Amino acid sequence: MPVTEGVNLALMLAESGIVDNAVHELMMRPQLLMAAESNPGIKSAMKNQIIKWRGQVQQRITNVSLEERYHQEIALYQDACSWEQEYFSEHVDNIVKKLEGHSSFYFKAKSLVDREHQKHNPMFQSYFCNQWYQALAKALTEAQQAELEQHKEKLLADLYQRIETMQQMEEVTEAGDERKAGRLWDMAKAKLTRTDVDSLKSIASFLKKNSGLQEIAEKLGRMANEVDDPNKERVRSEDLKMVEERSDSVTDDIVGVHESDDLSKLLPNEAMFLAYPELEVIFYKHLVDKRLMNYRVQGAQRKLRKVKAYKRQTKQVEQDKGPFIVCIDASGSMNGFPEQCAKALAYGLMQIALAEDRDCYVIMFSTQQITYELTKQDGLSEVLNFLSYSFHGGTDLGPVLDQSIDLMSGEKYKNADLVVLSDFIAPSQPDAMIKRINKLKEHKNRFHAVNLSKYGNPELMTIFDHCWSYHPSKLGRLFKWK
Repeated sequence: MPVTEGVNLALMLAESGIVDNAVHELMMRPQLLMAAESNPGIKSAMKNQIIKWRGQVQQRITNVSLEERYHQEIALYQDACSWEQEYFSEHVDNIVKKLEGHSSFYFKAKSLVDREHQKHNPMFQSYFCNQWYQALAKALTEAQQAELEQHKEKLLADLYQRIETMQQMEEVTEAGDERKAGRLWDMAKAKLTRTDVDSLKSIASFLKKNSGLQEIAEKLGRMANEVDDPNKERVRSEDLKMVEERSDSVTDDIVGVHESDDLSKLLPNEAMFLAYPELEVIFYKHLVDKRLMNYRVQGAQRKLRKVKAYKRQTKQVEQDKGPFIVCIDASGSMNGFPEQCAKALAYGLMQIALAEDRDCYVIMFSTQQITYELTKQDGLSEVLNFLSYSFHGGTDLGPVLDQSIDLMSGEKYKNADLVVLSDFIAPSQPDAMIKRINKLKEHKNRFHAVNLSKYGNPELMTIFDHCWSYHPSKLGRLFKWK
């Protein structure tokens, strides 16, 4: 079927305002209004979601006309409108038969044809097609309205679920951060149980009481701004700088005697010429000729001078923060306090990723690998799955570094912060792996290690740009929990 009146009819109905009316009705729901006014970040995220839904649903209800049931009837209607009057009169009964069981216009069409056989109205074709058009428009409107209602109910269920999840998360997250709230809205599709909320609260409380972990997370979040960009050109610049210069006018030290006309540094014996009138003229002659004996003084004075230098531009690095790739050692040796630290630190990095709109890809590794992308649509569910995972198995760091390097070599994960949380009780990496890591470092990727054991392999940690150690004594842990 070509681009025809039928498709135009569907577009006209879709754009007639029924979608806008549905959006307006949604935004007037008291529960949605209260949620939007509670936080600017939630309001913005909710508005963006509804606008996106509006575009999607408009396309879907337009496609209603392209379904088989309407496609055939619209094609038949167009053919009937183009026929000659005599040909139409001969074949109108066939049209009615084709409409039987498929069109809401069938009974109306049968009645019109029966009357036409009795009266033979010359305007019958035009009237018939006009009535058919109205019936088609009504049927399409009802179908589009039904489709719209179905999608609206799904959207409402999703919005109410997100509001419920956000209310539960208020017990866990800090209130008032609109950036974090807006991004968390995108993850709030998951339905939380009381156990889920308690688990999140426990991790959040652990992170708060172990302030050292929070500090590590915050430092990791700032790393992207503190790295110089090797791709920035060196430019010539002028700066004012205070410099010291040798000067004879500064009286720091007396270094000798010389001829001059400075009366303030005059030697005493030169003043003897003024004691005798006949010698006074000699004094003035020496003064004019700058031949009076003066003390020679010398010192250093400071002056502001423009200094020209070449330096690399670094300010633009801040605008392009990359994602986090968090590799968590889930081996049996991490059981207990190290496991709690790893989960808490990963949760802290997730919060920073939310606030700074950065992706956070988590890889849990032992003898096998489990991956989570924490900031995608069902990210909150992935967080809960991660927090409920029990650590077991052995440590195999090589495969997880291979996977991370492959990710960082792609476009999506360039300029990434790779963070490995482990006890690092593992063998050193081969030279080929170290070369691959060094190559990535040249392209602004950063490698960090958080050592959660005092028995970690020191040589293994030399491949990282920054290393933190966090393994407080048992006594220290008791103090932290008080």
